[in-house]
Amino acid sequence: MHRAWFVAAVTFVTIIGAAAFRAVPGLFIDPLNEEFGWSRGTIGAAVSVNLALYGLTAPFAAALMDRYGIRRVVAVALTVIALGSGLTVWMTAAWQLMLCWGLLVGLGSGSMALAFAATVTNRWFTERRGLVTGILTAASASGQLIFLPLVSWIVVTYDWRPAAVTVALAALAVVPFVWLLLRDHPADVGQKPYGAQEFVPKPEPVPGAARRTLKVLFSAVRTGPFWLLAGSFAICGASTNGLIQTHFVPASHDHGMPITAAASLLAVIGIFDVVGTVASGWFTDRFEPRRLLAVYYALRGISLLFLPMLLAPSVQPPMIFFIVFYGLDWVATVPPTLALCREHYGDDSAIVFGWVLASHQVGAALVAFLGGVARDVFGSYDVVWYASGALCAAAALMALVIRRRPRTPGLAVG
Repeated sequence: MHRAWFVAAVTFVTIIGAAAFRAVPGLFIDPLNEEFGWSRGTIGAAVSVNLALYGLTAPFAAALMDRYGIRRVVAVALTVIALGSGLTVWMTAAWQLMLCWGLLVGLGSGSMALAFAATVTNRWFTERRGLVTGILTAASASGQLIFLPLVSWIVVTYDWRPAAVTVALAALAVVPFVWLLLRDHPADVGQKPYGAQEFVPKPEPVPGAARRTLKVLFSAVRTGPFWLLAGSFAICGASTNGLIQTHFVPASHDHGMPITAAASLLAVIGIFDVVGTVASGWFTDRFEPRRLLAVYYALRGISLLFLPMLLAPSVQPPMIFFIVFYGLDWVATVPPTLALCREHYGDDSAIVFGWVLASHQVGAALVAFLGGVARDVFGSYDVVWYASGALCAAAALMALVIRRRPRTPGLAVG
């Protein structure tokens, strides 16, 4: 087995550890509301800070990995996640929630975002990139699958504080694996990237990480494909992390469903997310990514329009069908989006994808906040489901109008 697959496996486990905290915001909304009296809008604002920083940190993290190496950046990021999660057990005010849950965990998880997966894929693979991207993207879903049932049981049986400590320990447990087993480049172990015909020397560290990140952004914003990819991916984030991951559990609880049952449904989404994302990576290696994106967004929008009719005190077969369907589509958009970034932006594609991911998280942050406000104002989430379904239809159209362009070694122009 080529060493690249071993590195991909370590990366998969690492992303699972980072995904632990991102699996719990929806589980904490009701307990925090009951204990501190904070409104859902206030709690949603903290979640939105977390999601926004998750996205805005990603492009800088990709550049920092070019400067200091993947291993160092990831080890520090996991430690920051553990620190932020652990400190929440002592919070007594909403600003402390913003600091721990929003700022620290947002910065740490942003450094572990999909730009990390893109960097590993670009360095270690020249073949099977779509498949590997799908596998690494599925790691977040796997973390959700592992931690959601466990954390929901801890919250219901004990309290939200032991759940936060559990997540902090999970992030810390991954740090030794990263430091001992992860390598920055195939040249570090004297190998070629998987599928490469020639040995690729390890590039020199790239100084000025922040300057390079902004330079790539300023070049990318002058191209049409960037805005279409960023806009459609913002809607992707709004309809997944911001909407379902944050508000599905409290919305189900509004209809009388137990928290543990709703959390288990999210975990089932995680199961089928793994299948859907890996399959999407396989499809991306073989089919036109623009058309794949359009299909994914259109199907997601249709499913969201039916969700308000499916919420009930108990889990019925139509809800199970929705969960399976939505799980297959959850982050299936990532492999074709990353493929389009590579096609248009070449060697800078990891950083460009980091900025596209930032738009994903800004969209998620807006819906995490506005969804909570809508629940406070209207007393239900129905208007949020319908609005998100309409946005997904717009994303499908945006994907179709991205023009094809041959892959170039640098940023596309014009």
